[in-house]
Amino acid sequence: MRELRALLAELPLALLSPTELGLNLAVEETGSTFVENARIKAQAYLQAARLPTIAEDSGLEIDALNGEPGVLSARYHGLPDGPIKNAHVLDLLSGVAAGRRRCRYVCAIVYVDVSGEEHVFAGECRGRIAPAAAGAGGFGFDPIVLLPRLHRTMAQLSEEEKNRISHRGRAARKLVRYLKATDRARGPRSGAAGRSRSPNILDPERVEEILEKELGQVSVSGSEAF
Repeated sequence: MRELRALLAELPLALLSPTELGLNLAVEETGSTFVENARIKAQAYLQAARLPTIAEDSGLEIDALNGEPGVLSARYHGLPDGPIKNAHVLDLLSGVAAGRRRCRYVCAIVYVDVSGEEHVFAGECRGRIAPAAAGAGGFGFDPIVLLPRLHRTMAQLSEEEKNRISHRGRAARKLVRYLKATDRARGPRSGAAGRSRSPNILDPERVEEILEKELGQVSVSGSEAF
């Protein structure tokens, strides 16, 4: 939650956690993709809170393990996040050459407005599984995800560096651009005659126009190898 707050800090909104709203839902992540799981969580919390909702699902995909851990990253082989799980992954890749240790962090963010309309934003950060864990920052698999161009693992980056290139950072920036474009598409809050315009009435074509102008194209995914 702290990471997401930092990524969305430039938006004029209050990001509330389920705990802050007094919600304690046990949402089962039964989807086979990150988008499906994020969608399940977003819709569940929308129904419970009756507020615009942001949910995300993310994980690590390793080529040599046929895409595992994937959507099971948080509960891979029943192990807790941290050194034990990371050591297990390194054991699974023992003897695997560097060229076959390619991996990617994947994040899917689903934003659902109060009407229930969904918007999906995805990001990737590609790297390679390191021969050994390194770094004390970040969390999860970060100490074993090596960024070859930077010669560091994700856990060796500062918070600012990580947010700039991470899968979650990429997806969050697309969400920020969308929400800013949506706000601009609403136009003035009052008309020439002084009548207030509802903040929930949007012109979809205007949103698309703003996004195309700012991004060059409307895109909900992106990746880069580091």
